[in-house]
Amino acid sequence: MSNAATGTANGRWIGAVSGFGALSGARLGWGVLAGMSLFVLLCFNQYGISNDEEVQHVYGRLLLDFYGSGLVDQSAFAYKNLYLYGGLFDLIAAGLERMLPGVNVWDMRHLLSALFGLGGLAGTWLLARRLAGDWAALAALVVLALTGAWTGAMFTHTKDVPFATTMIWSLLFIVRILPTLPRPAWRDVAGLGFAIGCAFGLRVGAVFAVFYLGVGMLAAAWLGATGLQDRIRFLGSSLRAVWPAALIALVLMGIFWPWAMKSPSNLFKAMTAFSHFSFELNTILGGKVMANGDVPGYYLSWYLLVRLPELFLLGLVLAVLTALRALPGLRHAAGRKAALPWLPLALAAMVPLSYTLLAAPPLYNGIRHFTFLLPPLAVLAGVGLTHAWQRAAPFARGRQFATFGCVVLALGHGAALVRLHPYEYVAYNGIAGGLPGTVGQWEQDYWAASLREAALDLNAYVARKGLIGQHLTVAVCAEEVQAQQWLSPALEVTDDWRDADFYLSPTQMGCDRVLKGHLVASVVREGVPLAVVLDRRHLEGEDRIPE
Repeated sequence: MSNAATGTANGRWIGAVSGFGALSGARLGWGVLAGMSLFVLLCFNQYGISNDEEVQHVYGRLLLDFYGSGLVDQSAFAYKNLYLYGGLFDLIAAGLERMLPGVNVWDMRHLLSALFGLGGLAGTWLLARRLAGDWAALAALVVLALTGAWTGAMFTHTKDVPFATTMIWSLLFIVRILPTLPRPAWRDVAGLGFAIGCAFGLRVGAVFAVFYLGVGMLAAAWLGATGLQDRIRFLGSSLRAVWPAALIALVLMGIFWPWAMKSPSNLFKAMTAFSHFSFELNTILGGKVMANGDVPGYYLSWYLLVRLPELFLLGLVLAVLTALRALPGLRHAAGRKAALPWLPLALAAMVPLSYTLLAAPPLYNGIRHFTFLLPPLAVLAGVGLTHAWQRAAPFARGRQFATFGCVVLALGHGAALVRLHPYEYVAYNGIAGGLPGTVGQWEQDYWAASLREAALDLNAYVARKGLIGQHLTVAVCAEEVQAQQWLSPALEVTDDWRDADFYLSPTQMGCDRVLKGHLVASVVREGVPLAVVLDRRHLEGEDRIPE
């Protein structure tokens, strides 16, 4: 066979393998999404109620009343501080509650929230796929799915995860639009408006997405034209092309967050309100307990360091190295244009983190308020892992060893989530020492989700002791509904902690030490008690007084 024929055959073989590889990467991505969907359908009704869920659901009902009254009943705008948030999720949940009166409202909320979480996984996969191909998309999807702060949180963090999902979809449409300016596709413009509008319908933090878009459009104008006048014209044409997105976003924001539309200053009020909280709540950082207003600027960074799985962190390190290697290419116009779609992703990863480092805003619950950072960071991690794997092609044995190591890490992360179920959101990595290393060092079950299991344990204890039929009271170191929803009818949650027969408490921040009692059950994962059940019926005198 001639050299030309051999070269042609080899080229065809390589092309076929490349096509099969790309197809396999896409199929595996679909498989992961399908597996996560099955996980949601099988497990959504196993999660406890979070501390904020009751007030959030009441807010949704009040918004529904606002519209049902013809905009007359404005109770929603005076209910606690919930008016500072958009009500997209809670409005949908309240509507479903009225449409499906026989359904457990809390399980329904958890299913709805998890569906948003699946949407966030899909948005992460699509963004990574657009920027770096199928294998990077698969890697990004896997590292996010293996992150307990996402996979466990998506059932109960009914404000944080839906917001993160709308933000990653906003980022996806920004990335799609920037290279096509000043004539973007109308579908992308509409999608951008819908995503940003829904983000504002949850939190004022959607201004981050507007900032990414604005900076990206300025960069596109600078790269897409020469001379100041041409760049101004380019920017003007781009603004005219994108303005329908702003209109769509305003309409959706008005529907889901009507308080924001009552006054032009309300958006600013909401933004400034979250720079200082009107209540104090303690948090813990590396063993030091502090008020939420006293946290250092590195609070979020430290929590990311101990909460992200090792494979996720490895991908981020490799992504930084990849970015450093790409920097020299920015000296050339072609390199800068090629980097334009990456600009919003870089901003989405760096701006919120930089804000916390410089401004040191009040924070608590670890990374909860910045859950929207996880999807863009996962995209970067996926790109870092894939790029390193591609560069390692000349080193076959080393590449095989590294691939094996990554698979082992991934399996280890998955096994850890299985052991923690249904409290995956308390997962920590080896830097923190896993969940056992969090005792007295880091936040644990801050949502008190383990009270559902604790309440069921108390039901079993009461039945075992033959106490059914007696009127027994239970003190709960959380919101009443978090326990009462799962307690048997003979058990009543009381505000009179001194005379309570039983005590249910999460171990978070020492809440379990407030009352004395005989330990009759505990919710334990990886040897760490997350919640306790105390029998106090035998106590007398000062032993009954809360500490």
